[in-house]
Amino acid sequence: MTQRPIRIPLAALLFAGAILTGCTQTGWPQAQDSSFTPPAGAYAPQPASATLPWSSDPAQAWGTPAYAQQAFPMVPPIPGVNTGTEVGMKAEQIRTDLRNLQANVQANSDRFRDLRQQTEIQSQAYHGLVAAVSARLQVGTTPGNPILVQQWNEAQAQLDRVNENIGQLNNVATMVAANSSVANYMLESVKATYSVSGAIDEDHRQLRILEDDINRTTVMIERLLRELSEDVSRQTAYIASERSNLTTLSLAIKNGELYGMSLGNRSFTSQPSGGGALRPFEVTPPMGGAALTLPIDPQAAPLIVIRFDKPVVNYERQLYGVLSRALERKPDAMFNLVAVSPARGNPAFQALSSSNARKYAEQVLRSLTDMGLRTDRVALSMRSSGDVDVNEVQLFVR
Repeated sequence: MTQRPIRIPLAALLFAGAILTGCTQTGWPQAQDSSFTPPAGAYAPQPASATLPWSSDPAQAWGTPAYAQQAFPMVPPIPGVNTGTEVGMKAEQIRTDLRNLQANVQANSDRFRDLRQQTEIQSQAYHGLVAAVSARLQVGTTPGNPILVQQWNEAQAQLDRVNENIGQLNNVATMVAANSSVANYMLESVKATYSVSGAIDEDHRQLRILEDDINRTTVMIERLLRELSEDVSRQTAYIASERSNLTTLSLAIKNGELYGMSLGNRSFTSQPSGGGALRPFEVTPPMGGAALTLPIDPQAAPLIVIRFDKPVVNYERQLYGVLSRALERKPDAMFNLVAVSPARGNPAFQALSSSNARKYAEQVLRSLTDMGLRTDRVALSMRSSGDVDVNEVQLFVR
């Protein structure tokens, strides 16, 4: 029997040859070489940070942020040919003006990018300081700890720098708005040049190209303006919120205990469903026998009653807790702060008690503002009562 030759396809031969060639080039051992040893470190495990997205280097983990690149690169206008006509010379002048405009827009874009980077660095430094202060207050510290006071001052300085950047962003926005006006004027000039007599076909072709270049530049300018406006609005709201939080944090440093975020920011939280009428809350009196009582009767009107029967009354933490719960139930709540003095004794004693009660009410009002509650949400009043033995300050919700 005749044996047929085995035919191997040409593609298979080429593929096998490529594999053998690649093995030789990559340093793989040949069959006759039994002394091969892999190079040092060839099979060493790679560090975890080289493959994990949460690497210590953010640029390696997530890539370069958009604002760290040229966020608004300008495409230079296409060079034209000077035809020597009046329209051709006008087109050349518009082209030169467009280059100058694009240079100004690019400079403003670069300034915007730099301000964003500065704001990010300053915000990180600010939040790092606030976190350090909050962590120390959380575990407990002495009232008015000078280390925390210094950190608070540094945090306020960082926030002031962010606020200065807002002013510079406004300046950049003003210059970009001027760029937009120039671009619109140039576009109108191109449209008007179409009607100038004495032009050749090449002149009108260059005008159409210029019109497209100006329109592209206008789109970049409008995008830059929009991002500037959003940044200014966002940073302005951020500054207002953090200043309120800093004020509350300063009160916490003064007393050596952590409260929470500013009541001015908390009041913007949404009202939970099913919330009914506000009722007085029961709060455990602070350590040290501070004279603080709360009405337990559900029909009682005051949210909190602070009795000033000793020189120092520690009421801030309980007051903050009561207001926090009240604003969670009713974010737009308004409050009445009433100074109550005893209606007993001779007229001189009553006058002195009334003056002291007013002083205590003003002290509580300052505490409320330090916690972030606006003064226009609190009404201050006075009255005397025969049912009290010492000066009191009562807080009502309305």
